[in-house]
Formats: sequence, C-alpha cells, structure tokens
Amino acid sequence: MSGLTSQPNLGSIAAALRHSPRDPGLDAANLRLLSVYWEQVRHVYGAFESDIRAGASEVYLHGMPGGQYTNLREQARSLGIDEHRWPEVASAYADVNDLFGDIVKVTPSSKVVGDMAIMMVTSGLTRAQVEDPAHEVAFPESVVQFFHGDIGQPYQGFPAALQRKVLKGRPSLPARPGEVLPPADLDAERAAAEKKAGRAISDAELASYLMYPKVFVDYAKQRAHYGNVGVLPTPTFFYGMEVGEELSIDLERGKTLIVRLVACSEAHEDGSRTVFFELNGQPRSVRVADRSTVAKRPPARKAEIGDPDQVGAPMPGNVVTVAVKAGQKVVAGDTLVTLEAMKMEAAVRAERDAEVVEVVVRPGQHVDAKDLLVTLK
Repeated sequence: MSGLTSQPNLGSIAAALRHSPRDPGLDAANLRLLSVYWEQVRHVYGAFESDIRAGASEVYLHGMPGGQYTNLREQARSLGIDEHRWPEVASAYADVNDLFGDIVKVTPSSKVVGDMAIMMVTSGLTRAQVEDPAHEVAFPESVVQFFHGDIGQPYQGFPAALQRKVLKGRPSLPARPGEVLPPADLDAERAAAEKKAGRAISDAELASYLMYPKVFVDYAKQRAHYGNVGVLPTPTFFYGMEVGEELSIDLERGKTLIVRLVACSEAHEDGSRTVFFELNGQPRSVRVADRSTVAKRPPARKAEIGDPDQVGAPMPGNVVTVAVKAGQKVVAGDTLVTLEAMKMEAAVRAERDAEVVEVVVRPGQHVDAKDLLVTLK
C-alpha cells in the first residue's frame, strides 16, 4: 500500500540502510514475499486509488495530507469539478488553511479545510469574499462546528474576525468539548438507537451510535436490508459477479452457500432487472433495482444570477432539511435549506429580511449547483 501519496515501501528503506549502522536486519526474501502478496491485494482496491502515479511537488503549495489527497480529488470529481480544475481546489485549500490560522491538518481538521475549499470552488467564492463581513457565505457545517470549538481549540486560538462571521454571534465553547459535554443517559440512548435500528444492539454499536448517530442508523438500515455483506469476497463486494462466475460464501462454521450467477434480464420499465442465479444448485431469481438507469424528469429551474429574490444551491448535493415554508417571514442569517454532499453539510441562509414566496425543493431531492431552492420577496 506504499508509494503515490503514501510512504516509501519498507523494502526500499531496508535496502537503503543495509550495511550501515541503522541496518534494521530484516530478511530481504521475507520482505519480497510480503510484497508479492500485497501487490495482489492492491489490485482489488485499484479503483479507489488516485490518478497520481508519482510524487508531486504540488504538496508544497497546498500542504494537503496524503490520506486526504485521494479522498478530496474523488469528492471534487463527484461534485462535477473537472480534473483540469483541480489546481483551483489545491489553491483554495492553501487559502483556506491560511484563513483558518495554518491549523494542524489531521482528521477531522483536514476535512474542515477541504470542505471549505470545495465550497469556494463550486460557489465561485474568492478569499476576499470569505473575509468580507458584509458578504453572506453559506459555510459548510463542518466549518461552523470547527469555529464553535467542537473539535477543540487550535494553537493560538481562532482568527477572531472570521470566527465572528462564521458563528453569526453564537458563542463558542470555552474549553475542550469533552469538558462541557453533558452526561448521557445510556439506557435512554440505547433504547433510541434500538428503535431506529429495529433490533437489539451491542455495546460497540451503542458507542458507534453515540459518536455518529446518522452514520450508524444508515449502517443499521443497510445491514437489515442486505444482511452481513462482510462475508462476501472483497472483489465481489466492490465489483459484483460476472455471468457464469461461481463463489462460496461461508456464513458460519459448517454453513456455506455456493452461488452461481446465470443471467440478468434487460431493464424493466420500473428501472429494475431480474437476476437469475443458482443457490446450492437450485435455480432462483430475484428482482433488483438497477442504479445505473437514469430517471426521466423535467430540467431543474435555475436561480437567475443577480436576482436577490432567487436563492440557488451553492453546490451539488442532496436536500437534507427545508426549514421554511411559503408565506413565512425570515431575517438575514436564518437557515432556509440544508444541503449534504459527500458527508459535507451546508446551511443555505437568507441574505436579508424577506418573506418566502415559494419553496422549490423537498427533503431527499438531489440538486445541482445554482438550482433554484427558494424564492423570496
């Protein structure tokens, strides 16, 4: 798993230090044996590697951690940022890091910088606009949490002016978040988690729910629908089976399923396909949704540039919540809609006092950048 945005491989390090006072004494034949094994494993995960094929001096511009580099490139790609615009993301990342006080960038602080950089590129925001107290910016939720102090206090504190703009008068935490975290009623939390999961949960799952409630609930729903997909071979989990392929699935000791894929039908009108397979030699079929089909729908309305009464989406994503309804009065800074994309949430706020005329979107709907969300007057 070495090279590219990661560390040099251990074999090269051991060879460079051999016959020196720092020779680690590792057996070269054993290292090669391990290398051959991991080379085969790496092919399975090849689809998740970055396009970079060698080290790049660009790191001296953006200072991005290697572990984040591949994730952020994929996030940018999924939001419609073309590869040729990656230098814009890298430059924005450097600007945001400087704006935030040149913070230590590890998980989760590096994600805060990345979220803001992506937001600036997709929204066409400049550094000057972010710094301008009079220019309204829909900051990603992770940025709001960072300046609130939810992941701790950075060395030498927060940039005061930007913190005031992000928090909009909301006070920040005075100390480490854990010091002011209220006690949790574990019995009540377990009951709530089990109700959402639809089953009893373990202590480890309760800990997951307490730290990441939304992620755990999504996982529990997936597990309830598909079962324990962890028993599938890794290539099958990632890429599926080919017609004629057969595999053995060990559910538990002494309980093995032999599955052979026979054929798949053409897509039905409802966007599903019938999959024909053999289970332990017996013919079976199941109807599954084909997620590659594109639903036909009318084109989305776009917010007109320069019209303050039309509020557009600052980035592509899914509508999580709609906080207003037609006829409602709002004041500057009120949340209108919350969007989510690649685990990044952003609240779209009113830039002035107004009345809501029309809410164009609904929760769960996917929107693209500049799609019309709300109209005001």
